Amino acid sequence: MAGVTAYALRRQPEVSRQPGPVEEAFWQTEFSQLDGATLPMASFRGQNLLVNFWATWCPPCVAELPLLSAFHNENKPKNWQVLGLAVDQPSAVKRFQAQNPLSFPVALAGMDGTEISRSLGNLSGGLPFTVVFSPAGAVVHRKIGRVSPDDLAAWVQAG
Repeated sequence: MAGVTAYALRRQPEVSRQPGPVEEAFWQTEFSQLDGATLPMASFRGQNLLVNFWATWCPPCVAELPLLSAFHNENKPKNWQVLGLAVDQPSAVKRFQAQNPLSFPVALAGMDGTEISRSLGNLSGGLPFTVVFSPAGAVVHRKIGRVSPDDLAAWVQAG
């Protein structure tokens, strides 16, 4: 069923679309942060939100994190937020963050992160996977694989 839903999301016009049931479910989700605090997705509503599903054991994921960190620093004043959702073990993410601090929040999606990313259009369940939400809460862009500076520039220009 998630595949059908994801296909339907991908086929809808993305620019002016309101969030559908899958997106609304995502906005109701809460994730744990490394310090144990809860991070509600609803706290990001009203901003352009780039969500990156990643893991410490995924070389392309790790390679794109500095780019996403720089993007966050540059675009936060322009109503953009980046969130890293780690599909990984908390201990591995803590070790990674200690050695490679990021400028954006990171939360733990755990193994459920694969299913969450599938519900948002990642039909293969691969990593890295990036989703961009409009301030209204609708998915407006998706990318499986490593993001590029050109991807980020196009998303900012569109949104």
